[in-house]
Amino acid sequence: MNTGPVIALVAAFGSLDLLEKLFKRIIVPLEVCQEIDAGGSENFAREEFKSADFLEKVEKPIEIPPYLSNALDKGESAVIQTALEYRIDTVCMDELAGRRIARLNNLSTTGSVGVCLLAQEKGHKILMSSVIENMEKHGIYLSKEIKDFALNR
Repeated sequence: MNTGPVIALVAAFGSLDLLEKLFKRIIVPLEVCQEIDAGGSENFAREEFKSADFLEKVEKPIEIPPYLSNALDKGESAVIQTALEYRIDTVCMDELAGRRIARLNNLSTTGSVGVCLLAQEKGHKILMSSVIENMEKHGIYLSKEIKDFALNR
């Protein structure tokens, strides 16, 4: 799981608890843990991430091959390399470039909106218009195409 979806899901729901209900195992590379711990200017999502003890937070750095580190930021590269090493089929990231490279590595992708839609499919009461509104209140803006897709499912 990458930094973007962590922040987006905390913005949407105020916690990461939904992830525990949807997935058996969620691995977060050290590099992503460090990005979240750095917290940006407001430390947004930092405490929610720390308290999400169901997340499997890797404690050692992963060796990232140059083809990934030259194309993506550290977090995205680490997510893809971790998935390859742990034989995980799906990565969670919102950035388009990272998703493309993940698919080139035969990985499935989902993102923050995909997680919300999966939750709806599994019977969780989620109002996508509220999810989008909460994300936007925290400065997370989705393209018109993503919004339309989410609202029309």
